[in-house]
Amino acid sequence: MDVTFLGTSGAIPTTERNPSAILLRREGERFLFDVGEGTQRQMMRFSTGFDIDAILLTHLHGDHVLGLPGLLQTLDFNERTASLPIYTPAGTADTVAHLLKATKTNPIYPVPIHEVSPGDAAVDRDEYTIRAFETNHRTISVGYALIEAQRKGRFNRKRAEELGVPVGPKFQQLHEGTPVELDDGTVVYPEQVVGDPRPGRRVVYTGDTRPTDTTVSAATDADLLIHEAMFASDRGNRAKQTGHSTSREAAEIARQAGVDRLALTHISSRYSNETEQLETEASELVNTDVCIPADGESLTVPYPDSD
Repeated sequence: MDVTFLGTSGAIPTTERNPSAILLRREGERFLFDVGEGTQRQMMRFSTGFDIDAILLTHLHGDHVLGLPGLLQTLDFNERTASLPIYTPAGTADTVAHLLKATKTNPIYPVPIHEVSPGDAAVDRDEYTIRAFETNHRTISVGYALIEAQRKGRFNRKRAEELGVPVGPKFQQLHEGTPVELDDGTVVYPEQVVGDPRPGRRVVYTGDTRPTDTTVSAATDADLLIHEAMFASDRGNRAKQTGHSTSREAAEIARQAGVDRLALTHISSRYSNETEQLETEASELVNTDVCIPADGESLTVPYPDSD
């Protein structure tokens, strides 16, 4: 699994940073979170391709959605036929539909618009879920957490052979949780040869928000928390007025949640490409890895036990 930051600017783009857009790739599936102005050009620039399975919007401020009509139109020109669902906070589907109608965006492929409330699963698979959680901005908004299911424990082949299990289909049966009977009548049980279940991965994206307990809950033990950090701490009052977070506030959320990595995004144009103050203030508060990705930068999210 990896995350590519297509747009990391705050409300105003800069020459270095585009408005908000993040592409997450997991086992062949690709999800686009927010679609700021110029997102499709960023996808070309950073060679991500346009093959996406769903779009998930955190809220409908322009710096998060104005790239949507152009992207959908380009996919239409490219003769896409597969459905492309859009997930948007509850109460905002009509606004998304009006945006597309106003720009005469009517692609030949289906574009169903689904509303999600905090706690809803926008995408629900056996292997993982993308679930919305409550955020606190100046409008209707949600964040999203991709949460993988637990994985099977490691299969101990050496132990299985010691117990007399022949190499072949019985290995697979045991790994899937089914006891097997050997030729001599002995029964071997999965717990004899399969280790404890292993954790999946968790990636959390807040969109624009003040610090919230719901973010802490969604991000608990996350492998990667992508939290907005519009301002440095000396602009804390401005952050409160505009419904944003400082880098120190984002770091405090990461500290409470016990995340492995914190990526700060939605950086105000006042900091342009000089983000040292933001990164320093966050790093002083947590022991975890803190970064402020540049546009086009990708982060790989390994399994917790990949070492």
